[in-house]
Amino acid sequence: MFWKAIAVLLIALLAWSYQALCPPTPRLCGSTGGPSVEGPRIKLRDGRHLAYLEHGVSKETANYKIILVHGFGSNKNEAHFARSALVEKLGIHLVSFDRPGYGESDPDPKRTVESIALDIEELGDKLALGPKFYIIGTSMGGQVVWGCLKYIPHRLAGVAMIAPVINYWWPGFPAKLATEAYYEQFPQDQWALRVAHYAPSLVYWWNTQKWFPPSSVAAGRPNFTAPDLQVLAKLSASMVNRVLVFISFLEWHETEETAFTSYLACRQDYSTQQGLFESLHRDMMIGFGSWDFDPMDLDNPFVDREGSVHLWQGDNDGLVPVTLQSYIAKKLRWIQYHEMPNAGHLFPHGDITATDAILNALLVGDK
Repeated sequence: MFWKAIAVLLIALLAWSYQALCPPTPRLCGSTGGPSVEGPRIKLRDGRHLAYLEHGVSKETANYKIILVHGFGSNKNEAHFARSALVEKLGIHLVSFDRPGYGESDPDPKRTVESIALDIEELGDKLALGPKFYIIGTSMGGQVVWGCLKYIPHRLAGVAMIAPVINYWWPGFPAKLATEAYYEQFPQDQWALRVAHYAPSLVYWWNTQKWFPPSSVAAGRPNFTAPDLQVLAKLSASMVNRVLVFISFLEWHETEETAFTSYLACRQDYSTQQGLFESLHRDMMIGFGSWDFDPMDLDNPFVDREGSVHLWQGDNDGLVPVTLQSYIAKKLRWIQYHEMPNAGHLFPHGDITATDAILNALLVGDK
C-alpha cells in the first residue's frame, strides 16, 4: 500500500511538472475562441500570416520605403516614425508589422534569426516595395535587423538600429567586458537570461512560476532609467486621454511607476493576445540563444556607399549596456554610431527631434 501511494504521488508530480513546463496552445487569430482578425495580413511561404499597417505617402509616389521592426512587447500600431513631419516632406512610405506570435501575426514555432529576416523580405515582396527597402528596428526589433544584414543584405537600401538588444554570448565580445555588463543587470534578469540561453525549454516555466522572480522585462518591471520614466509618463497620459476620455472629469494622480503600468497594460493586451510564449518568451529564446553567426563578423553591405548602417544608443540606457554597443561600433567601423547624451532606452518615443534625426541620417545623410 505504501509503495502504491508513492507511485501515485510520483505520477502526480510528473503530471504537474509536465503541465508546468509546457506552454499552453496559442490562441490563433481567426480561430474558434481566438482573437479576431481586424487588419490586413499577407500569407507567407509556409502558410503563416503576417499582419501589417501602411503609413505615410502612397508607395506609388514615395521616394523612400521603410519597414519598421517593433520591439519586445510591442506591435505594429506603435509606428511613432509615421508621426514625423519628414514623412510628407521627404515622401516616405512606411510599413509596420506584427512580428510572429505578436498581435495578429501567426506564431512561428520554428522561428530563428534567419526566418524572421526572410519574413521581412517576403513582406517587402508581397507589398511591392521594390528590389530594395530601408529597415528601422527598435530594441528587440533592432536585434532582428542583425539577421537582415546577414541573410538579406541585397534587399537593403539602408538600416537604422535603435538601442538593439545585446546577446551577451556573442563570441566577438571580450569575456571581461561582456561579464561586467552582464552583472550590471538585475539578479533576476541574469538568471532569466541564463535560462533562455542554456535551457530554452524552461523559459515558459521560469517566467510563470512563483518561486523565483522572472525576467523583469517580461514581468513589466524593467530597469528603466529616469529619462525613460519621463517618456513613459507622457505616453501613458496620452493613452489615458485617448482611451478613457469619458472619465476625463476625474483627477489623475499617477506616479511615474503607475503611469508605466497603465501604459504597459494597454500596450500588451493586443501584443500578447495569442499568448505570452510565442511572443515574449520566444523572443527571449531567440534573442539570447546560440546564433549561427556573430554580428561582429559581418561585412559592410554598402561597400559601394549607396546605403548606410546607423546604430543609435542612449548613454543612460538601463536595458542595453552602452559599453557593449560602443564596442560593436568600434569593431564594425562601417557602422555610423550615434550615442545620445542623457537618453534612456525609449528616447525616440519621447522626442520628435530624435525621430527626425534618425530619419534624416538614414535617408538624407550626405546627399
